Amino acid sequence: MAFRLIRLTMILVTIVVLAWTTVAAETFGKRKRRPKPHEYGMTVINDASTANDIAAVEFPHWLHRSKYTCRLCHVDIGFAMVAGETGITELDNERGLYCGSCHDGTIAFGAKETKKGGETQENCVRCHSVGHSVVPEADFYVFRKDMPRERFGNGIDWVKAEEDGLIKPVDILAHISIERPKLKNPEEEELTAKEVTMPSIVFSHTKHTVWNGCEVCHPQIFGVKKSANQYTMQEIFDGLYCGGCHGKVSFPSDDCQRCHTEPVI
Repeated sequence: MAFRLIRLTMILVTIVVLAWTTVAAETFGKRKRRPKPHEYGMTVINDASTANDIAAVEFPHWLHRSKYTCRLCHVDIGFAMVAGETGITELDNERGLYCGSCHDGTIAFGAKETKKGGETQENCVRCHSVGHSVVPEADFYVFRKDMPRERFGNGIDWVKAEEDGLIKPVDILAHISIERPKLKNPEEEELTAKEVTMPSIVFSHTKHTVWNGCEVCHPQIFGVKKSANQYTMQEIFDGLYCGGCHGKVSFPSDDCQRCHTEPVI
C-alpha cells in the first residue's frame, strides 16, 4: 500500500513538473535582439537555391510593400504565407509565375538584361544575395526618411502612409489579376479580451482590406462566421491567426496598444 502511494505521488509530481515546464517554455525566456528597421520582414527564400549551388534569396518585404498590396502577391500571384512553402523554381519564374510575374524585364528587372550594344547582364545576385556583400539599389533609410513613424517593426506607420497618399500600393496586374467589384466592408468589430484587465480590440475590416482584400484572411486563416475562431495570444505569438502577418511583416504584437484600444470599464 505504501509503495502504491509513493508511486502515485511520484506520478503526480511528474505531471505537475511537466505541466509547469510546458507553461514555462511558452511564457518565460529572455528578450531577444530587436531587428533593425531594415531587417524587419526580411525573408530568406531557399526553395531550391542552395540545393543547386546558388545563394538563397533575401527578399525585402518593405520594398515590395511600398509598391504592391499583400493581396496581389499572396492571392493573385499565389505566394504562400510561409517561407519555403511555395516551391518556386527558376523555370516557374521563366514562365511568368511567382517572381516572374513582375521580374520580366518590363515591370521590374529580369534575370538577364540586354544593355546598349547588345551586351547581356545577368542580375542573379540582385536577388540571390545571401552570403554576398550586395549593396541594394533601394536604400531603406532614404525611403523611411519622409514616412510617418511607428515604434516597432520597420518603424513606419504603413497604414498612415497609405492614407496620406505617400505610397499607392498596386492591387491589380493586368496579365495576372481578374478585376471584380469590391465587396462591401463589414462594420468595425469589437473583439473582447478574456483577460478582464486588458482593453478590447476594435478590428477594422476597412484598414485590413486595403492591403489584404478578403481572401488573404478568409477562409484559410479565419472562418467567415463571427466568433468561429477562438484563439489565444500565445497562438498569435506562435505565428497563427493574427500572427500570420503581425510579427513577420505587419507591426509586431509587442505593440499592444495598436490593437487593444478600447478603454477598460
